[in-house]
Amino acid sequence: MEESEFMRMAEQTLREIDSRIEASGIDADCEFRGTGVLEIEFADASRIVVNSQAAVREIWVAAKSGGYHFRRDGGRWVNTRDGGELFAALSACVSQQSGAVVNLQAGSA
Repeated sequence: MEESEFMRMAEQTLREIDSRIEASGIDADCEFRGTGVLEIEFADASRIVVNSQAAVREIWVAAKSGGYHFRRDGGRWVNTRDGGELFAALSACVSQQSGAVVNLQAGSA
């Protein structure tokens, strides 16, 4: 995948994460910190940082529970360690840090 294609897909994914967090109704603020970095801040001042890493064509997530790397596989971002999907992993991280059950996966309401 060319870098420009990766950057387009990564930016689209970060915007989708922002949109899904906002739609979830939890007490969290999303803010873009430059190109390719989305910071999610919770009521307790904890944060999750989601950022694109163009050099390795990955999206990285830093949360209280740890750091995660996701690489594009077909139409999904897949965890390079356990094969889990990005939005499923973010659902768990956001649920843990917000104190509310949150499902950020497509089709969840």
